[in-house]
Amino acid sequence: MNRSHLWKFLFVLFTIVWATTEILPYKARNLIDQFDRTAVLNPDATLNAILAKARELDALNPKDTDTSTLTYTNLLKAIGTNDIRKYFPTNYVLPGSTMLPSAQAILNRVQRESAGQFKLGIDLKGGTSFLLELDTTRLAETNAPGTNSVASATNAPASGNFFTERGNSFLVEQAISVLRKRVDALGVAEPVIQPAGDKSILVQLPGLTEASKADARANLRRAAFLEFRLAHPRSDDLLQRGIVPPGYERKLILSKDRKSGQQYQTPIIVKRAPEEGLTGEYVTRTHVVLDPMTGKPQINFTLNGQGAEIFGRVTSRNVGQRLAIVLDGEVISAPNINSAITQGSGVITGDFDLKEANDLASALDNPLKTPLRIIDERGVDPSVGADSIRSGVRAAVFSIVAVALFMLVYYLVAGVVANIALMLNILILVGVMCSLDVTYTLPGIAGIVLTVGMAVDANVLIYERMREELHAGKSVRGAIASGYDRAFGTIFDSNITTLISSVLLILLGTGTVKGFGISLSIGIAASMFTALVVTRLVFDAWLAMGERKTLPMMNLIPSGKVDFLKWAKPAFIASWVLIIVGIGYGIFVRGHNMQGVEFAGGDSLILKFNSAAKVETGEIRKSLEELKMGESAVQYQTDPGTGKQFLNVITPHSDEATAKGLPSNGARAEEVLKKAFPKAEFERVGLELVGPSVGFEVQKSAIIASLLSLFGILVYVAFRYEFSFAVGAVVAVIHDVLMTIGIYCLTGLFHEGHLGRQFNATFVAALLTIIGFSINDTIVIFDRIREDLKLGKRGTFKELMNTALNETLSRTIITSGTVFISTMILYVFGGGAINDFAFTFLAGIISGTYSSIYIASALVLWWHKGERPNIGSAVPTAPVSGAIEVQGKTV
Repeated sequence: MNRSHLWKFLFVLFTIVWATTEILPYKARNLIDQFDRTAVLNPDATLNAILAKARELDALNPKDTDTSTLTYTNLLKAIGTNDIRKYFPTNYVLPGSTMLPSAQAILNRVQRESAGQFKLGIDLKGGTSFLLELDTTRLAETNAPGTNSVASATNAPASGNFFTERGNSFLVEQAISVLRKRVDALGVAEPVIQPAGDKSILVQLPGLTEASKADARANLRRAAFLEFRLAHPRSDDLLQRGIVPPGYERKLILSKDRKSGQQYQTPIIVKRAPEEGLTGEYVTRTHVVLDPMTGKPQINFTLNGQGAEIFGRVTSRNVGQRLAIVLDGEVISAPNINSAITQGSGVITGDFDLKEANDLASALDNPLKTPLRIIDERGVDPSVGADSIRSGVRAAVFSIVAVALFMLVYYLVAGVVANIALMLNILILVGVMCSLDVTYTLPGIAGIVLTVGMAVDANVLIYERMREELHAGKSVRGAIASGYDRAFGTIFDSNITTLISSVLLILLGTGTVKGFGISLSIGIAASMFTALVVTRLVFDAWLAMGERKTLPMMNLIPSGKVDFLKWAKPAFIASWVLIIVGIGYGIFVRGHNMQGVEFAGGDSLILKFNSAAKVETGEIRKSLEELKMGESAVQYQTDPGTGKQFLNVITPHSDEATAKGLPSNGARAEEVLKKAFPKAEFERVGLELVGPSVGFEVQKSAIIASLLSLFGILVYVAFRYEFSFAVGAVVAVIHDVLMTIGIYCLTGLFHEGHLGRQFNATFVAALLTIIGFSINDTIVIFDRIREDLKLGKRGTFKELMNTALNETLSRTIITSGTVFISTMILYVFGGGAINDFAFTFLAGIISGTYSSIYIASALVLWWHKGERPNIGSAVPTAPVSGAIEVQGKTV
């Protein structure tokens, strides 16, 4: 083995070892077992009792679903009031968890250490995702000129331009830090908390049960924006006269009758701004105690030095007045100031129980500088997540087996080499994703499966080049060398253009769409490495074992002399007619039904039910009319991956309900259906709440990503080839996108009420993938046309293009075929979002393969009016009399 091969071999070996270590351990360990292994200091009977109690509670967890959050809760219950710090090293607490009780802080560390390398998203693990948006209105009012602003007390800019001067990045960072501490208290394993745009934050809580969702929602959206405002000294008199003086506002104090439990409200007039900027910014510590007189919980708080000084000054000047304690805009109590309070501490009382008091104290310890509102919420039942894992893994395995078998049967020895590269490609892909802590989602698995189909593309290009070289009479060694050399440029160009689309998915996509883009981008890079480096190394080792006289391959698609461009004009016209019909049907017949919840906004409720008591959709619509919330879409859907049927109800979204924390229209619809049809045994498995603003952002991102993809492709192809080729490629891609949209619209013909498939984020991901795939095939054909032009092959431009199309036909059929097989397996065995993606991409594969010939190539031919473009040497269409042709040139 020469030195170059040795270094390549060592690098490949290192890559395999590294990827394997990144994947292991692939499965999460049981939290209780990890706790048992870690709690090694001072074991005693109390520790054994805790472990026994936790395992007893854990045995009651539901089967076949992710129960990590339940296990955390069970372990916390088993610990109770016991101090477990003595069982662990003194530093065994995660940074940032010091504000939590010791048991929670330690369990958070144990939980992270027990987690496997595969981080599953909520669509696979179950759980809830929240998209939170900063509501700067309240803070902007507090910072307005002329008020006793918070800004003046905290040395922040006092102007109303605080946000435009510094941007929202500071507020987003602070909110993420606070939310992370609050999520730690929920005991959720592997939460995702990350910025999503200029002033939005994505919070994903995998494994969160429906029972815990309400608490999580309340804890996340609670700003804990505490203010101390003075009440007007003549509040009661002004209320009777209906007068609210300037600088004041009317508020309600919510109280509860202890005997009946009935709530009632007492009005009060308070200042609009906190007195001297006195807010929760100055609170350093809170704790809950029971009032010795009433037994009711109350919250003791301590202020820092500056806050104590302000509090003392305010209480000294206003003895006898009422000081309203306002939390998140609501007055929770308004006690009288009996004397000056200068020691820097106080008490918050109100009508809350012990749990509410503890939640409030936790929020006050981690206050947000600005309130948050939930603009998007999505929930998946853990049982559905388990089904998604099974269907996704099954689709991935079937896809890998199908492609590997084809390569082995068709390319024989070379197929074995390609399969080695395929397995290594998957190992590297998964290893890199684990190394980057990428969260695996259903579309992410689709990206892996799609990568399997596309990974063999480079190998096919190389092998078909080898076949041509062998046919030309070269030796096996020479054919292998020429195959790699001549295929490199095509592989590079086709993969770069595909990467343009996948990178844009990462940059502009959110959530699952971003996950798909990451897996596709890594897969493309890995496939180039394995195809160009690993397979070449294997072939060189094979050649070194002895002289090779043959490299057998099947040849079921011989190069012919088909006049493809003969049908260019009628095919071109038929394509655009179909596009017009499809999109016209979508606009004028389906109308707003084309837009899914992610585009139009709304509440999408998914329910499982007793199939023996299936309710007609008409009856369901009738029962929902009593809610008077507008038109609702109702349809039954079958998950292709599991065969299970679900009821999908889409209702209009209520921003008011979301802002005030009231039941959503989707939740109200669920309650009505459960009462109206008890025999159906409806049970929620998913709920998405998407505001119109989120839908608008999805549409905007889709348009921007598509335009940027087309522009990037136009620039790259024009730079690498020439402008006419770039125009042909871009028009072909536009054709494929519009054709796919048209076919997608026409699915309404086969569904009740013209519903059919609807536009969603997964559909956008599929379109961008189609852009990459379509240009990939076009680049291969253009590269062969350019090569033939440079070689100076004889014939008219049309004849030369037909020759190039025939020469690349086998590659086109094989690569499109392997991708088609992978995608078809996704369509048949994948469920949920994967099925929408697979259907869209299947249409795109057919359209992309067709358009490379009848749109892109035809446009280049028409652009040059049948004349050969100025690439390479000018060659006459027929030999000059008496001339001799040498190596394709007439002399």
